[in-house]
Amino acid sequence: MAAKPVKLRQYLQSLGYGTRREVEALLAEGRVTDAGGEALYVDDEVGEGTPVRGGHRLPHAALRVDGLPLDPAQGLLVAMHKPIGVTCSTKDPGRVVYDLLPARWKAREPIVSPVGRLDKDSSGLLLFTDDGQLLHRLTSPKHHQPKVYRATLAEDLRGNEAELFAAGSLLLEGETKPLLPAVLEVLGPREARLTLHEGRYHQVRRMFAATGNAVLTLHREAIGGLSLDALGLAAGAWRLLAAEERALLGH
Repeated sequence: MAAKPVKLRQYLQSLGYGTRREVEALLAEGRVTDAGGEALYVDDEVGEGTPVRGGHRLPHAALRVDGLPLDPAQGLLVAMHKPIGVTCSTKDPGRVVYDLLPARWKAREPIVSPVGRLDKDSSGLLLFTDDGQLLHRLTSPKHHQPKVYRATLAEDLRGNEAELFAAGSLLLEGETKPLLPAVLEVLGPREARLTLHEGRYHQVRRMFAATGNAVLTLHREAIGGLSLDALGLAAGAWRLLAAEERALLGH
């Protein structure tokens, strides 16, 4: 719902339903209605309370376009199971994560952004939001939001990786600031689970590269208290997070 009353045309435009002219055409054609099917107009408003000059003022949940409920209101938080081969970008060649979301969402304002990234060859839990403050809280190392990854490796683990990663002194190639301490759990000779509290560029791959190893597959299992398994999302699927799931991220 809009935080304060806003013109319906502006509201629909901010949700990606079209340009000003396109949204005005939707309204003129009677395609924007309330839940009872009554057509709404350009000067109607979204919000609470009685309009100052007549017309309608309706909450987000009561609005329809072509008989369908509106897309989620601003402040959304979405979880996706990002598959391998999809890029966290709007413009890269090939498939991008926005191809898996409703096409309208690319035109929303504020933009719906990934919360951190997973590279093209990695899979797993990826979050999206249009809330800038929430984006900052979820990505800033100051908020200590753990991220859990499972990696398979090209070579056997040497045995000292857990100590090295936990020390808080590991420098990645080309950087001058040591990594925050990370927790390594050995799952097999060439498989490990790694919990990080920051998200530097290709961090997991570069950490293992620093030990002389290479990551063959990388999958993000969890962010904060939210696990991909608990969400039950198939590769490529997404959904809005419920209030209790958002709470697992401290929001």
